[in-house]
Amino acid sequence: MNHHHDRGIDKARVQRILIRATNWVGDAIMTLPALEAVRENFPGRYMAVLAKPWVAPLFENHPAVDQVFVFDKGSGKLNGFSDIWRISRLIQKEHFDLAILFQNAFEAAFLTFMGRIKNRVGYKTDGRGFMLTHGVLRDEKVLGIHQVGYYCAILRAMGWPAEEKDPVLHVDVEIQRQAKAILEAEGIDPKDFIVGLSPGAVFGSAKRWPPERFARIGDQMIERWGAKVLVFGSKGEKAIGDGVCRAMQHEALNLCGKTSLEVAMGVMRLCRFFVTNDSGLMHMAAALGIPTVAVFGSTDHLTTGPRGPKTRIVRRPVSCAPCLKQECPTDHRCMLGITPEAVWEEMEALRRDVS
Repeated sequence: MNHHHDRGIDKARVQRILIRATNWVGDAIMTLPALEAVRENFPGRYMAVLAKPWVAPLFENHPAVDQVFVFDKGSGKLNGFSDIWRISRLIQKEHFDLAILFQNAFEAAFLTFMGRIKNRVGYKTDGRGFMLTHGVLRDEKVLGIHQVGYYCAILRAMGWPAEEKDPVLHVDVEIQRQAKAILEAEGIDPKDFIVGLSPGAVFGSAKRWPPERFARIGDQMIERWGAKVLVFGSKGEKAIGDGVCRAMQHEALNLCGKTSLEVAMGVMRLCRFFVTNDSGLMHMAAALGIPTVAVFGSTDHLTTGPRGPKTRIVRRPVSCAPCLKQECPTDHRCMLGITPEAVWEEMEALRRDVS
């Protein structure tokens, strides 16, 4: 029996690999263990990632990645099509032997098909199965496991070992320097006990714990831990961040939308503690190894919870959760039932554990 022919792909003949990244920060971070597994299965080969501009920084400094191609599809249908054409030409020129699609969209398969990549691996979703050379069946079982395992399962279906590790992010030295400079300009010493709050969640209000409760937690960290509080989030979450800062009795620095994702990651790396909703920034904090307490309501902690030994989840088991809805149709009891005291208790326990 020839072990080289795992489901018909001869590993020895694969020299150049393209990975299509997922489009959301949290999802992209949850693909990192699978990405590392690709590297372990194909040591010394060229590995590129095709990513949207807002997730590209997560891969740019990753030791397993040789090159990141940024795929910024223009607005408007026609423009979008010419971009797809442009990217597929770029892919053709790169002469990839293998494409692994972590993104489930039809477009991802279409691009690699048009880009003439000989082997195209991914889940048979979105009616794209005919464009994959190695379509993987997505069954109920794989939909019920943690997303880290969900991406590793694509490789395992090919007969390639993939160990479900915790995601790890790498921050460039230059970005670390910029992050320190930003804090120093605000009168914060990077050696202070810096803590981060992330009160937003792009998906919708159902995932958000009330800003005034985040404010309570922020004040308590200042009073009891002597902390310096930073509020993290995107441009669209600036108002939520402002709301938290206004509701606090003490000073906090609102960084929502003030920096690029890359620099936010650098600043976050200086945090000694992080309190957050279920969001991309939650996954980022966990993958940077920061002790992280996450408040879960409408979403499923079993499939998208933070990974790592320094993470804790606070949730209130109610009959209607996880509903996965963007907005709560009733009284938001899953979130409103979580008191600042419950979160604080979990924070104290985690702090004792990691110290």
